[in-house]
Amino acid sequence: MTMISRLAIIVLLLFAFPFAASSQPSKLTKHVDPFIGTDGFGHTFPGATTPFGMVQLSPDTRIKGWENCSGYHSSNSTIIGFSHTHLSGTGATDYGDIMFMATSGVQVMPGKETDPLSGYRSAFVKSSEKAKPGYYKVMLADYGIQAEMTATTRCGFQKYTFPANDEAVIIIDLVHGIDDKVTGADISINNKNSVSGYRRSSGWAKDHFVFFHAEFSQPFESSGITDHEGNEMGGTVFNSEKGLKAWFKFKVKNFDNIMVKTGISNVGTENAENNLKAEIPHWDFNKTVTEAENKWESELSRIKVEGGAKDDKVKFYTALYHTMIHPNIMSDTDGRYRGMDGNIHKMERGNMYTVFSLWDTFRALHPLFTIIDTNRAQEFVRALLQKYKESKLLPVWELASNETFCMIGYHAVPVIVDAYMKGLRDFDVNLAYEAIRNSAMQDHLGLKYYKTHGYIPADKENEPVSKTLEYAYDDWCIAQMAKDLGKVDDYELFMTRSKYYLNVYDMNSGFMRARKNGTWFSPFDPYEVSGMYTEANAWQYTFFVPHDIRGMIAMMGGRKSFTGRLDSLFSTAPKLTGRHQPDISGLIGQYAHGNEPSHHFAYLYNYSDKPHRTAELNRKIMKEFYTIGRDGLIGNEDCGQMSAWFVFAAMGLYPVCPGNNEYEPGSPLFSKIVINSDAANRLEIVADSITEKHVYVKSLEFNGKRMMNPMNHSSLAKGGKLTFRMSKDPAFPYEMKMQDAESFNTVMIPYVEAEQKSFYDSLKIEFRTFTPGAEIYYTTNGTEPDQTSQKYTAPFYISQSTDFKIKAFQSGMEPSFTENAGFMKLPYRKKVTYTHPYSYLYTAGGNNGLVDGLYGEPNVFGGWQGFFGDDFEVVIDLGKVREIKSIESSYLQQYPAWIWLPAGVEYAVSKDGKNFTTVYKTGNDTPVDESGSFTKKFSASISKTQAQFVKVTARNIGKCPAWHPGAGEKAWVFVDEIRIE
Repeated sequence: MTMISRLAIIVLLLFAFPFAASSQPSKLTKHVDPFIGTDGFGHTFPGATTPFGMVQLSPDTRIKGWENCSGYHSSNSTIIGFSHTHLSGTGATDYGDIMFMATSGVQVMPGKETDPLSGYRSAFVKSSEKAKPGYYKVMLADYGIQAEMTATTRCGFQKYTFPANDEAVIIIDLVHGIDDKVTGADISINNKNSVSGYRRSSGWAKDHFVFFHAEFSQPFESSGITDHEGNEMGGTVFNSEKGLKAWFKFKVKNFDNIMVKTGISNVGTENAENNLKAEIPHWDFNKTVTEAENKWESELSRIKVEGGAKDDKVKFYTALYHTMIHPNIMSDTDGRYRGMDGNIHKMERGNMYTVFSLWDTFRALHPLFTIIDTNRAQEFVRALLQKYKESKLLPVWELASNETFCMIGYHAVPVIVDAYMKGLRDFDVNLAYEAIRNSAMQDHLGLKYYKTHGYIPADKENEPVSKTLEYAYDDWCIAQMAKDLGKVDDYELFMTRSKYYLNVYDMNSGFMRARKNGTWFSPFDPYEVSGMYTEANAWQYTFFVPHDIRGMIAMMGGRKSFTGRLDSLFSTAPKLTGRHQPDISGLIGQYAHGNEPSHHFAYLYNYSDKPHRTAELNRKIMKEFYTIGRDGLIGNEDCGQMSAWFVFAAMGLYPVCPGNNEYEPGSPLFSKIVINSDAANRLEIVADSITEKHVYVKSLEFNGKRMMNPMNHSSLAKGGKLTFRMSKDPAFPYEMKMQDAESFNTVMIPYVEAEQKSFYDSLKIEFRTFTPGAEIYYTTNGTEPDQTSQKYTAPFYISQSTDFKIKAFQSGMEPSFTENAGFMKLPYRKKVTYTHPYSYLYTAGGNNGLVDGLYGEPNVFGGWQGFFGDDFEVVIDLGKVREIKSIESSYLQQYPAWIWLPAGVEYAVSKDGKNFTTVYKTGNDTPVDESGSFTKKFSASISKTQAQFVKVTARNIGKCPAWHPGAGEKAWVFVDEIRIE
């Protein structure tokens, strides 16, 4: 670092954070720390944004790695630049579009942003960083440049203060993105003060457009455009499919500043320019900072708290701040936006939004807005319905008008139904019902089997247990809206489907378990994180029945047994087996607060024999898993859900089941909370005698009247005073009136007990059901069983390949679904010897999984044997010398997973197991960049070949290709089945 750079840093630090003095002590924004969550697993960013803004102008410190989903991580010590789009708290990477960087003398370097010691990145010191809502500042130590950022809804505003230097440079980088691939870019230098263009990319969002128009506060002396490798292109207009960069050189005096204001759009550069003209028509940086802070002050003022510790207020208002980053406005000032169909549309009313992380946010984030911002809640619903009109499907996980199909369920449904059931209906109700019903009637993502089997079989779809459970909840939501609309048949259909959770509950083990071929999937370890569950294990999904808690309690054997199960959940060993899943964090026993499926579990104690435990656990979680450090979030922020949980918990209530309008009491954190203070429906929440020891709620009063039942949204929405009477002794405000579970009116599906699906000599078969007194009937000729079919009375043996249809009947009840189970007799035993062991995560059933006659499905990883970074090679012993006519092996390729077809396949045969002769060798002509999930069989016909041993070799491609998100990492080979005839 030069002496002038050091001097510049010292002088500029004396004027650090110039806007702090203007912040009045009473402002709520002073309690917000944007750095919370930027370390550890929080995945948040510290940069400048406005409530639900299109722009998130923030520093990028690296572009790859799971911890880097927001582009920034506090463990890094260098800044690549400042880009205009970021994701807050996601578990996957994207965005980082339209990056700027200021340097002193350094122009565009060849693409070395991934190298922490090269390129035009700069070191920075954490103590030089300052951030508050709508503002960020840092010193770029390598250049002695102070960088400041602020934003409006659709525009970014940058201010760079330089030391005296004739080599002041500002770079625009359209190659840079966070773990995505550039598919198109354009830069046009319009004049000495402005530049425009676009970046198009493919990553988590498969086709993402960001157009921009930028203006400089003073003319630049010279400029240039380079290609993605830093080679000068010449001219003032250029486009490329691999990305572009541009540099602009200015002459500055000591501590002069150069400002850049940039409008963005997903429609076009003209719209980006119009957004800029509308939102920042001036060059007053401080004015924009003040306006951004005022917007945040207005939004944060929706909830005002009194009492509590200083740190608790920081945690609360930072959490509230994080709930207001996503979803983002994506429509321009003229209402236009790029839709799910790729076409340009116009919102005639309100805003279009993007970044709907629905698997996370249906739980607490969206319900929060039904209390504090009903207009925004309904605007979100209208946006979801517009996306349905454009794509004929409600979003699952929507990003930049791209359906990612990330995560599971159809959780736009509870967002819509929760708003509807709470009386928020400023949207097309008929269209809404059409859309939610349509989501449930698809055949993709396991729904075909869910509808026909009553659950999703483990050999037909990944994560079958979690999908079955979450579909059942979503169906319950549909049933509630159907009932309110008078759609009786639909109500009965979806209420029946909402009970399908019973079909994956194994009463023997006491866990929700996967089923395969009519049997419970084995081996079973409730601590194992596997492909049977979504980012979880059996402990963390067994309690996911939010819509039928009474039924779940009955299923588990009654309230006493249920209490014991909850005690076990929170006290058992906090260990995880199986695959590494960093999302599963914040463990109390097997409760995982760092991931969403667990978020309502503490409130289930309200239904148990120990309801006071809810208050204890709430205080523990708020204290230990939310702190004011940069690592202050125990898990991914997940677009506001982690923070929405804290906001609700601090208020003393939580929506365990969005769609039923009830809130469960917890333990409020502040003596007074006021919601919508200036509105007619002002709600005041008061907690008397609140201390660190007074955590229990002994009574609840609403408008002076004692409450004996859970809090209802319709009452709270009208406003009034909700009073928590606190106690230091275990207490609960009312006696839970636990009625008996509603009659299921259906018999639980029978299951099969058999050692395996394929066998050599004979196989013992048993049929069972958990419904007491039910009788089981079965057929083997493909017909549907009824009570005239063969009745099961005792275990029996089969000695031939047999397909069963099995059904259980109980007098006065609807019969069960028909279970299908097939068993295959193999002609002779084979022994498989491996050169490299298969992964314990992907076994296809063990050592004989390759020769059991069962083929892996394209979308079910558990049916394959996986080899990570190694070639696949086995020798199969046929038991004796036999005539071989053909050899065939089957492989899987799936993008965006790291699984590719082999580079080549070879078959060799031997009589003695030592001397092998190659009989087949071929390469693979399928492109490695072919997307989707598909299988390929490599078949060889062999004539008059005698052998006892067959060697099958498949060459791993080695490393993930350079364009892949896992570039340079080891690749997988997935194989199943090997067929020898």
